[in-house]
Amino acid sequence: MPTDQIVALPTDLQLLSVTAEMFPFVKTGGLGDVAASLPTALRHHGVRTRTILPGYPSVLSALTTKTQAYVFHDMLGYRATVWEGTAHGHHLYVIDVPELYDRSGGPYLGPDGRDWADNDMRFAVLSRVAACIAQGCLGQWCPDVVMTHDWQAGLVSAYLRYDERPAPPVAHVIHNMAFQGLFPREILSRIGLPEHAFAVDGVEFYGKIGYLKAGLQIANRLITVSPTYAEEIQTAENGMGLEGLLSSRAADLHGILNGIDLHDWNSLTDPAVIFPYAIGDIAGRRANKRVFQAEFGLPQDPNAMLLGIVSRLTRQKGVDILAEIAPRLFKTNIQLAVVGVGDADIMQSFRALQLAYPRNLVCHLRYDELLGHRLHSAVDASLIPSRFEPCGLTQLHALRYGSVPIAARVGGLTDTIVDANTAAIEEGVANGILFAPTQGDALYRAIKHGKKLFKQKSVWARLQRNGSLHDVSWHGKAAHYARLLMEMAGRAPVRALHENDIAPRLSDMGMPLSPNSSFTRTARMPQSRPRNPGLGKTDLPRFGTTS
Repeated sequence: MPTDQIVALPTDLQLLSVTAEMFPFVKTGGLGDVAASLPTALRHHGVRTRTILPGYPSVLSALTTKTQAYVFHDMLGYRATVWEGTAHGHHLYVIDVPELYDRSGGPYLGPDGRDWADNDMRFAVLSRVAACIAQGCLGQWCPDVVMTHDWQAGLVSAYLRYDERPAPPVAHVIHNMAFQGLFPREILSRIGLPEHAFAVDGVEFYGKIGYLKAGLQIANRLITVSPTYAEEIQTAENGMGLEGLLSSRAADLHGILNGIDLHDWNSLTDPAVIFPYAIGDIAGRRANKRVFQAEFGLPQDPNAMLLGIVSRLTRQKGVDILAEIAPRLFKTNIQLAVVGVGDADIMQSFRALQLAYPRNLVCHLRYDELLGHRLHSAVDASLIPSRFEPCGLTQLHALRYGSVPIAARVGGLTDTIVDANTAAIEEGVANGILFAPTQGDALYRAIKHGKKLFKQKSVWARLQRNGSLHDVSWHGKAAHYARLLMEMAGRAPVRALHENDIAPRLSDMGMPLSPNSSFTRTARMPQSRPRNPGLGKTDLPRFGTTS
């Protein structure tokens, strides 16, 4: 049923989503995509979402309808007008404070590439206004549950606690632990929190105010974007100093994989795809490879293995080790396309490599959403050499479009990619290549293994087809979110929960939510197929407050 024909029922759960990004209005990474696609998926599970965003110019200009919902004459020292409207099918509340949000540059960084000096106030205002809406200031609408995303919305829980007024429960979603929103203690009164909030069980984090820490400490439930990442962030290696807190809240921590919008990622209708092809039509991709090679000045050699990477060009994403091993790769018949923007030194290394290897490497060193779609429709394999990856959407895009992911064995990459080892190939279930550790030699060996499989056309075609048929949608994941939110609101579960339920790969209508388990996993392996005997025999932007 088209989403515009789905009407709200009296029993629908009302959700307020608080985020600093939402595609297509503003996006720096996966947060923007998830903040846009998850509400659409939740509609089918009885959850109606209204999203509150800062009043960036791109957001205000996108509103197709706009009414004044509320005016705060003194919101932490600013006059804030809350506009209510719709844009791209989403019900939005937009906080209009020109002094904080009406400026050029990105949502977190100025044109000089540095954090905005007033990020503390910009996102304190976002959280404070969201908390007031959660408490019912609008009168005609009040949410049953609040969902807050990353450090930028972490203070919502703190305001609701220290106001000591009736308020709905809060689920805080962790998209990336590396960005925590740390600010000096001296701003405590400016952001409207009482002195006793600066405590270990409040917003204090090693002598500073931690916006992310506040959400992790106070929110009723914690969600992160893959089961493996939920485990990783409880370790010293990946907990970023918060592993102790997260371990103490393990019973409230849930790992739920991200999904993608299959309408946006459909190679048959995607305007970015030059030669449309049906999902699973591996032969239909070949023309896209040829035209991609021609357009970007690469030899139109069907036997050349064309690799692609769409990423922020930062150390977190491991692209520095890709630059290190590129000369070794180019000694063989390998081509590489790089799309993205990031750290200046990494971008410069790719510029130098492009000059040295013009027949092997093409770089597009800026953000380009359409080219990101197009690349996955053309390349043979997509590289994701991340040092850590909470979930990752790139591998989901690659799988959907029949590009084989070659990825580090971390976080959500582990949960979504079935490694092409001998057993998985023989069983016909492999859909990508995983490697560890995230080092140059390991990445080089993974690509070398990939090239060996690439030469075995039937094996490679099976990897591509398995990937394109793997369920990367929101179906089961949104059902998991919905059950958790319903439970928080005191609603009866949609159906009886059974501990031994297993979610199928394609007709995945939801995972069980076990109240005694810290993590509920979605199925990692694609649905097994009958063995084919022939297949078995053939040979960081920077760390800090930004995200």
